[in-house]
Amino acid sequence: MLALSRVQVSQLSLIRQLVDMTGSAKTLLENAGNLNDILPEATPQLKKMLCNPALIESAEREMEFIEKNRIKAIYIGENDYPYRLMECDDAPLVLFTLGNTNFNAKHIVSIVGTRHASEYGKGLCENFITDLAKFIPDTLIVSGLAYGIDITAHRCALKAGLPTVGILAHGLDRIYPNAHRSTAKSMLENGGLATEFMSGTNSLPAYFVQRNRIVAGLADATIVIESASKGGSLITAALAQGYSRDCFAFPGRVNDQYSQGCNELVSRNKAALITSAYDFIEAMGWESTTHKRAEELQTELFPELTEQENEIISVLRASDDGLQINQMVVKLNIPINRLMPQLFEMEMKGYIKAVAGGCYRSIIR
Repeated sequence: MLALSRVQVSQLSLIRQLVDMTGSAKTLLENAGNLNDILPEATPQLKKMLCNPALIESAEREMEFIEKNRIKAIYIGENDYPYRLMECDDAPLVLFTLGNTNFNAKHIVSIVGTRHASEYGKGLCENFITDLAKFIPDTLIVSGLAYGIDITAHRCALKAGLPTVGILAHGLDRIYPNAHRSTAKSMLENGGLATEFMSGTNSLPAYFVQRNRIVAGLADATIVIESASKGGSLITAALAQGYSRDCFAFPGRVNDQYSQGCNELVSRNKAALITSAYDFIEAMGWESTTHKRAEELQTELFPELTEQENEIISVLRASDDGLQINQMVVKLNIPINRLMPQLFEMEMKGYIKAVAGGCYRSIIR
């Protein structure tokens, strides 16, 4: 199987089919010269590739590297191969891993976003992961170890005590970017690193796109935090949708360059809008494993509400279906020209959210 892992992504589903037909990767390679007897429509290019002795040679070299560096190779079909990923037609045949990651954890979330993360985006990421750790403390956080939102997600997960794994676009004999080496080392203690690429593989632009399918396929859901109108995080979101996985996005101001992608995902119904971990957990239907009630935790998450914010929250919490602005004006005795900007600010903070019918509902339950 290690030798077959060098095939192109576009051929992976076919290779899996051939392995199933012949019974094993070894049998397939031994009978590669008679490939058309196994699969009449097999192309000459596929036959040439499978008959190439370099496949076996590179596999033997990689086995030496794996054993020397205590790397674990997880082959598709094995019990510890990620079952979510195995559902994807283009799943890698082998995952090379370092660390102690449970790729079949009960809850797995992929977090992606721009490499040019703003303080707003970093804050959203930290608040989300911190709160998620309080509600669902066994969640595995997946990202790509890149600059911006990726590395923020990894570091926030470590800080919150959540396991986190970085999916690499190169072999495990290097770390890119080098500036994230210390974080990657820390991740080995609670999570780890994974890649489908053999040692000696450089991080080419095409490989970053290729690894994004693993980021999407490993998780129950993908969350986008800040993205321009084009970028790798939008590719990951599209892949997640293609795998029938849930996709979510945090909104941003309409004139912010690195919020355009998230806003477009939401407006085109390609991602559900969330403003907090509570939104996400509610949408996923996950049950908190903490002994505290969600209402108690929600109050803890927002300890610094202003007097007016407390008044607005109290009024909204009293209504299960939410309230329209004109109803709130009457109940709060606040002029609409003062209430509107206050509601906008509270929505951006993740305290409240707009719902159907022009109503607002409190996130803090």
